Amino acid sequence: MSNAVSGLPVGRGLFCLIVAGAAWGTAGAAASLVYRASDMGPVALSFWRCAGGLVLLLAAHRLRPGRPAAVREPRARKVLRIGVTGVGLAVFQTAYFAAVEATGLAVATVVTLGAGPVLIALGARLTLGERLGRGGVVAVTGALAGLAVLVLGGGGATVRPWGVVLALVSAAGYSAMTLCTRWAGRSGTVDASSTTVWAFAVTTGCLLPLALAEGLVPHADRPAHTLVLLAYIAAIPTALAYALYFAGAAAVRSATVSVIMLLEPVSAAVLAVVLLGEHLTAATCLGTLLMLGSVGGLAVAEARAAGAAARPVREAPALV
Repeated sequence: MSNAVSGLPVGRGLFCLIVAGAAWGTAGAAASLVYRASDMGPVALSFWRCAGGLVLLLAAHRLRPGRPAAVREPRARKVLRIGVTGVGLAVFQTAYFAAVEATGLAVATVVTLGAGPVLIALGARLTLGERLGRGGVVAVTGALAGLAVLVLGGGGATVRPWGVVLALVSAAGYSAMTLCTRWAGRSGTVDASSTTVWAFAVTTGCLLPLALAEGLVPHADRPAHTLVLLAYIAAIPTALAYALYFAGAAAVRSATVSVIMLLEPVSAAVLAVVLLGEHLTAATCLGTLLMLGSVGGLAVAEARAAGAAARPVREAPALV
């Protein structure tokens, strides 16, 4: 179960993606608490999230013991990889926040996370030659159905065309980031830690002018409380989650990555019930079960395929 190109075993890559998806889901609950405690806007929150995550990632990268020797990579290819990943991350986050503001959280989440696996599956087939397979199609369909039931099951969603367009732009940014990471993992051994640091450096630079226009420093009744929440967002669903995401996405097929990361709304729904006092509905339970079943099935299929590919082919007996 290893990926000879990226250097990370597929089983470990799947585990990294599962943890990253669950950690991403905690960002929404923490962000809602930040909005309650201050007047911080979504773009400013995204900037501080990325800037804080960049500081933590830089520190971890510098202090990491036994760092591998730098891999020789053509400068043009490295610049292209870092640029596409960083800009894709900035578009993914900023367009999603804008879509939430334009058309609401439910519709923005369904369109962004629903369009992501479709765009990634098509992009992986056209650019990387990765086939989804019949089981993959069933898993993606089940995951998207679970996402729609989970997010829209409560009703009351309002669809606004401009918000849908922004959500599709966000999905395109996410897809570009995922496909570029997978391409780098297949093309040569790339240090995932270095990739994450550079991606966040580009993203932070892209978000800075937008955050300055929105208002960089918020007013808060409890500044210490807000700082603790921002520190958590920067550390767990950002620095830790994206480091695991970039490591896992280089070793696992792109379509599988997109489905596993749908664990984010599952994690967010659980936290909404446990921490924010939202009611546990039948739609929440059904959507969660559909998505967990799809993610689990696709992860098992990915691991089996990797194991079969890693096993040596038995030679046919010689005919005497």
